[in-house]
Amino acid sequence: MNLAADKNLSRIQREKRSKIQKAALEVFADYGLRSATLDKIATACGLTKPNILYYYSSKDQIYFEVLNGLLDEWVAPLHEISKEGEPLDELLGYMKAKLRMSKQKPKESKLFANEILHGAPLMQNILATSLRQTLDEKVAVIDHWVSEGKLADVNGHHLFFSIWAMTQHYADFDVQVKAILDKSEDELFQEAEEYLTNLLMRMLSLQTVKTASPKPN
Repeated sequence: MNLAADKNLSRIQREKRSKIQKAALEVFADYGLRSATLDKIATACGLTKPNILYYYSSKDQIYFEVLNGLLDEWVAPLHEISKEGEPLDELLGYMKAKLRMSKQKPKESKLFANEILHGAPLMQNILATSLRQTLDEKVAVIDHWVSEGKLADVNGHHLFFSIWAMTQHYADFDVQVKAILDKSEDELFQEAEEYLTNLLMRMLSLQTVKTASPKPN
């Protein structure tokens, strides 16, 4: 079925498509695109394979639509960064939003990371166009804050790369994190938020760290 026709579907048909996508997310996250099958997706959502093929022409089409939805969610907190806000508040708010996503949607994070690790064959064009444009706009905001003396001098692109790496680690490598830290999930993420908040504040704050006075001989 043509994705452009989605708006013409009935409520029940939209619910079916949503059900298929949710089941497909689980299957793709567990098996990857290559090992996932329409039969596995059908079993996961309680539909028949012909039912799924009524809504989607192929496994790849489902995968692409799921990834598109994930990218929209993944980029949404980036859009929320406001040039008019306080720089530290805006950037710490962004970090916390990304950390919440790692806690609440680990499978989505893993699926997106897996696509990137495999060269993003289905998403390369989107990453190089819409995501790049959005990120460049937010980097320009950071450059503006730096030029106005509201933020420590920092490379905006690498700042965002660092935030992505630090927050998504808790989703993409959750097995490793939980094996090392014998803590509840809530406690683990609370500690992570406190640590990352302190780290970013130290890096981005304009306050200089005083050097210790030399000891007398």
